[in-house]
Amino acid sequence: MRNATKIDVFSSLGPTAEEICRQVERILASEEFHAPKRGRNFLEFVVSETLAGRSGFLKAFTIANMVFGREASFDPQNDPVVRIEAGRIRKALERYYLVAGQADDVIITVPKGGYVPHFEYTRDASVPVRPEKDPENPRIEEFEDQGHSPQATSPPAPIARHLGTGLLAILLLLALASAFLVAGGARIRPLPPKASLPTVAVEVFAESSSVDSSSDIARGLRDDLIGQLAQLDDIVVVADPPMGDRATAADYALQGNVQTDGSRLRSVARLVRRADGAVIWANNFDADLRAQNKLWIQSNVARQITGAVARPHGAIFQAETAMIAQPAQKADQDSHACIPAYYSYLQAMTVQSHGAVRECLQQALRRTPDDATSWALLSLVYLDEIRFRYKLGTPSSAEPLELATASAQRAASLAPDNPRVLRAVMLVNFFRGDIDKALAAGTAAYAADPDDVEVAGEYGLRLAMSGKWQSGCELISMALDKNAGPRGYYEAGMAMCAFMRGDIEAAEQWSRISDLDCNPMRHLALLSILGAAGKMDEAKLEQNWLQSHAPALMTNIRQEISLRLQRPADQERFFAGLRAAGVAVDLPSGG
Repeated sequence: MRNATKIDVFSSLGPTAEEICRQVERILASEEFHAPKRGRNFLEFVVSETLAGRSGFLKAFTIANMVFGREASFDPQNDPVVRIEAGRIRKALERYYLVAGQADDVIITVPKGGYVPHFEYTRDASVPVRPEKDPENPRIEEFEDQGHSPQATSPPAPIARHLGTGLLAILLLLALASAFLVAGGARIRPLPPKASLPTVAVEVFAESSSVDSSSDIARGLRDDLIGQLAQLDDIVVVADPPMGDRATAADYALQGNVQTDGSRLRSVARLVRRADGAVIWANNFDADLRAQNKLWIQSNVARQITGAVARPHGAIFQAETAMIAQPAQKADQDSHACIPAYYSYLQAMTVQSHGAVRECLQQALRRTPDDATSWALLSLVYLDEIRFRYKLGTPSSAEPLELATASAQRAASLAPDNPRVLRAVMLVNFFRGDIDKALAAGTAAYAADPDDVEVAGEYGLRLAMSGKWQSGCELISMALDKNAGPRGYYEAGMAMCAFMRGDIEAAEQWSRISDLDCNPMRHLALLSILGAAGKMDEAKLEQNWLQSHAPALMTNIRQEISLRLQRPADQERFFAGLRAAGVAVDLPSGG
């Protein structure tokens, strides 16, 4: 029961340390506070340090060392891990106070521009002053403050309490509408024709136990799945298809059941293609009801299933590979039909599939020129003519980069907060040599959707190739753990991570398991690794392959590597491996 007597509405004093500690415990115990373990450690650390009178030491370097275990060499200018985690905690706190903490007496926030928490009583709250920019990295904070966070539309909880009930209701409705508009960069649009997007029916999950909690989790898991799948732009979710039209209501059915045995819980899920009844994906998910609460289990399992079946490279898009030969031949295709074709192209990456998906996107955008996602994909397709030109056989030209830049700019003008659009902006700027803009876009993309493993992995690669190896390689590893694809692309990234930290044995292992056998850049990286390892016979085999399959690359090594590795020290480490293997590397101009 609330103890209103402790609050003096005319007092300028803030909450006591005891009240703040109790509020932190309440927040951390709430099922509505969505933050991972290290985020919870972050919140506890900054609060305890502030209460101990050490708020002046709450800098990115201190937090990275004390909370995230970073080494003394940590550079906050180059590693955004603390800024990213702070952004996630701000969103988690905002959600908590909007959903579960509306009646709480103490408000805890972490204002933008720093990491020092702010404490206030509910009825003492005043409109916060816009914070000064973070002196550690004003560029990133400026980018964040300009509204690139999806949560920017929600009113802070302390302010909301001063508003009348009617006005508060209106603001909450507006916030919900805004959330639908900006979540994941999605735009509200008319439902596309059924032939355009794969449709998925999420069926009722069965329960294999008479225990009430099993039934609750089955219903909750289905609700969470529908909620997460509905946020994706590339599929249509059908919750309750018409009884008489089940055969044609959806292309795929997501089925499952929940089993309990004491404290053990198992969720079984499978994706069935309706056309022929084929099970194209299935998996089990185990949990311990004593270790995690039900809501966390539901959300976590739903997130894993969503990633496995509907994220880029998920089971649905792998099952749609037959579409790759169709787009260029159908004059009435819209842009949505090109999305499965794009992800199928990434798996094969042949001259034919590249030309087909490029033609598909070009034709579709003539009919639907306001589709930001398709402009972003087209930008990446153009950019591949530079990144993978030795594999695709495209000539050396400035035109693909110009087309990629124009397409990315068009996408950004339509949906500046869409993570896929920001990913395209990041890559275009990276290959244009504007690393600051590239990493700013990557930071925004990852902050907008940390669950998009392709965004996380690609951002990690750009961080690593820019010389921020520690933070970049952590993201690449995380993307691999979550089955990002094409897998070989990220395995090659892990090979470079190991190579740059001096672990030549691990670098060779990662490079050899990468399935990019036809990609000349992968063979060039392995050649450098083998040279550094002193394995001359094996290096000779790689060199012969390159001379046979990509002779132009062997005469243009320095330019191609400097396009990818931004730091001269990293470039020279790579060249040293090649020289050790007996490859002549041209000196830089003027050298």
